[in-house]
Amino acid sequence: LRVGGVDISFLKGSDEALASLVVLDFRTLKVVYEDFQKVRMTNPYIAGFLAFREVNVLASLLGKLRKDNPELYPQVTLVDGNGVLHPRGFGLASHLGVITGSPTIGIGKNLHSIDGLMRHEVEREFRREVQKGTRCFTVLRGKSSTVHGIALQTTKRSTKPIYVSIGHGVSLETAREVVTRCSISRIPEPVRQADLRSRELIRSWKT
Repeated sequence: LRVGGVDISFLKGSDEALASLVVLDFRTLKVVYEDFQKVRMTNPYIAGFLAFREVNVLASLLGKLRKDNPELYPQVTLVDGNGVLHPRGFGLASHLGVITGSPTIGIGKNLHSIDGLMRHEVEREFRREVQKGTRCFTVLRGKSSTVHGIALQTTKRSTKPIYVSIGHGVSLETAREVVTRCSISRIPEPVRQADLRSRELIRSWKT
């Protein structure tokens, strides 16, 4: 089993960015593939519309991998962005999954305030659960009774959750299991490696 991670890092003070794709062996969490694409962001950042700014370049990276190295194509990809945990129920992870026809999982570092879900209330409840001493998650059920995702403690050392949601083609239970098994720090390793490697490459451009 292979698991992908995608992320975009921006050059400070510029509209240029570097999109990254990594693929990890699910058992060992070792990177078996990486690729990058430099892009100029012509669309402005508007909260809630991240997908329209970033999805094309990420889909391009996955498309290139599928064409050139199909044996390394991930069975599921973790996206630095939300899936259905989104004001319109369809964030970057969902867009990317539908466009590529690939299973995706949304990874959010912060919580969208939607359907009555408030970050301070969710994090307070999460901290109560963490104090029980076991790795845990809190179901993000809105006032409409819709389950939008989970607030997940990825390691026992983590005191702040990440927000996991369905992107495309996976169940929430599968998403939770994949993210938990891919985490050795707060941020799941596929997304963390995509971020670290893109930032390292950007730093090398400056030297």
